[in-house]
Amino acid sequence: MHPLEPARLQLSQITKRYPGVVANRSVSLSVRPGEAHAVLGENGAGKSTLMKIIYGAVKPDDGQILYNGQTVHIRNPQQARALGISMVFQHFSLFDTLSVAENVWLGLDKSFKLAEVTERIRFKAAEYGLDIDPDRPVHTLSVGEMQRVEIIRALLTEPQLLILDEPTSVLTPQAVEKLFVVLKKLVSEGCSLLYISHKLHEIRELCTACTVLRSGEVTGVCDPREESNASLSRLMIGAEPPALLHQDRTPGPVWLEAKNLCLQKEDQFGVDLSAVDLQVRSGEVVGIAGVSGNGQRELLYALSGEDTRAKADEIQLLNQAVGKLGPQARRQAGLHFVPEERLGRGAVPSLSLAHNMLLTRAEAITPSGWIQKNVLQAQAQKVIDQFNVKANGTQAAAQSLSGGNLQKFIVGREIDAKPKVLLVSQPTWGVDVGAAAQIRGELLGLRDQGCAVLVVSEELDELFEICDRLYVMANGKLSPSIDRKVATVAQIGEWMSGLWSAHDQA
Repeated sequence: MHPLEPARLQLSQITKRYPGVVANRSVSLSVRPGEAHAVLGENGAGKSTLMKIIYGAVKPDDGQILYNGQTVHIRNPQQARALGISMVFQHFSLFDTLSVAENVWLGLDKSFKLAEVTERIRFKAAEYGLDIDPDRPVHTLSVGEMQRVEIIRALLTEPQLLILDEPTSVLTPQAVEKLFVVLKKLVSEGCSLLYISHKLHEIRELCTACTVLRSGEVTGVCDPREESNASLSRLMIGAEPPALLHQDRTPGPVWLEAKNLCLQKEDQFGVDLSAVDLQVRSGEVVGIAGVSGNGQRELLYALSGEDTRAKADEIQLLNQAVGKLGPQARRQAGLHFVPEERLGRGAVPSLSLAHNMLLTRAEAITPSGWIQKNVLQAQAQKVIDQFNVKANGTQAAAQSLSGGNLQKFIVGREIDAKPKVLLVSQPTWGVDVGAAAQIRGELLGLRDQGCAVLVVSEELDELFEICDRLYVMANGKLSPSIDRKVATVAQIGEWMSGLWSAHDQA
């Protein structure tokens, strides 16, 4: 940057208050043209609020914003986009019933025809290696595929400043590598990045500057390339995350089993499940790795009871044939489930945390059907306390929580139910390093108490950290299981392409 060239973005003393909490307190931050600038902080530190202020989705109470040296008052996202500011949100803002192209079209200049937008999506997707079909309805996409749509939508606006809130939380390592090629290319062309991530190694690879927030205030500015994961953790949460204790133990009987499970896809963009054999024993954590959209969602729906088309004996829960039973019957038998979609599936956005307990927990309901409010509030408070959920009490609406805090609440709700079998999809998506360590520790604690835990995750590091055995899912088929101690990242990566054979079985 030339010494006389103004900063692309300059925030000065930005403050934003909400009832009961100050989200940002006198935050100052400067981003230069062509700079990748990380914003680090634990869940609820005020990162997303600050990004929404820059994008015009939230109005600050105090402070000043300079953009390319000029004072600006960004009243709404349309004005932000007109200035050249684009944002990829952590929670996607897509219409389920519309196609990918129609969703992207809505956010662009109306002078384009839909056919032109479809072609531009295909071009951008090819240019940046973001594989997506513009004609697919959004409701048929996996979370990872929705992420690609959001990124392409932002890239089509040719931004000067691109804000990315947890962009890689649901991407595979290979997809992250591709995305980083895209982002580095953008930076080399003069685009500035504001990058929020809890993956410290990503920040150190991509970013040349970093602002650290704690409880809404700036606690440090550094060059992440000169820091270690440990020193960044200390800046962010005041300590290094605790090491996980993964003790070897002999698993017990098989508590969850799929036997030759075959299911045809329910929509044209789904994946057929083909002869899936899966076993999870009491007292073990079993992981399923794989690229998003290879049948993981279909398998979890079949195991959780959301899809009851399987033959009764194709799914066994505690030696009972449950293939035809719905979610409630399976919960009563001891199976609990954490879906990957937090808002709308794991929680009702507009309901309080206390009332969201009722989605999967019935302890507060009397035999005659009355809700005991004091029992419900105590239950919600217990989860909030145990999992250190930052929320404005048990009456806070689910949608008012940061993504990571909502994840902690949903995972906590299911762990607190003391399940015999727990299915978890993307357990630490978008949570900070301290919270991720806590969730993983709690899953290992459940395992040590004899629970059978099945984890579907696109984070290979996570699977290698907590699992006893691993499967890989590709094209609706499940690999043989392999002991985590003998598995390698390279082998699992190969298997993600469906390249396994009988002799690989451990």
